[in-house]
Parts: sequence; structure tokens; C-alpha cells
Amino acid sequence: MAESQISAFISDATKQKVERYAEAHGVKKGHLVEEALLHHLQALRELPADIVIPARLTVTSNSFEAVSKLIRKPRKPSKALRDLMAGKPIDGEP
Repeated sequence: MAESQISAFISDATKQKVERYAEAHGVKKGHLVEEALLHHLQALRELPADIVIPARLTVTSNSFEAVSKLIRKPRKPSKALRDLMAGKPIDGEP
């Protein structure tokens, strides 16, 4: 199989993770990167877009503030959630 080389900028933290994983599992970094790319591309091709969770989320200042408020003062759980967590059967299910 013919091979091509690509170049990409990655964060120092990601580079360290790749190096640690490659060293710990005895794989070459190039092999690890190719397998990861193939896996990711297959997931993008086969799964619905709303199922694939990005590795990083970008939030606006407003959305960050909204999440921060929910963490500081969480809403009371709904009855449906309390029932679910208690293991009670859901209407229409055995």
C-alpha cells in the first residue's frame, strides 16, 4: 500500500498523550494516528451527526454563564427523572 505523509499542528498536551499511549502500548505514532483517523472517519460516515460528540466543545460567554448558574443552583429533578432513578417502570413499558 502506498503511503503519504501529512503535517498537522496539535497541542503539546495532545502530543504528550499520543507519545505516552504509543510508548505504553508498543505502537508507532504513525500507526496510532492512522487508526484514530480511520476510526473517526468511519464514525462520521456511519453514525448520525447528532450522535458524534466532539472532543472539544466551544461555548459562548452567555451559554457558559447559563451552565454556571445551573451548576451553582441546580433545578429540582422532575417526577419522571425521580421515577427513572428509583427504577420504577415507565408507562407503556414492561
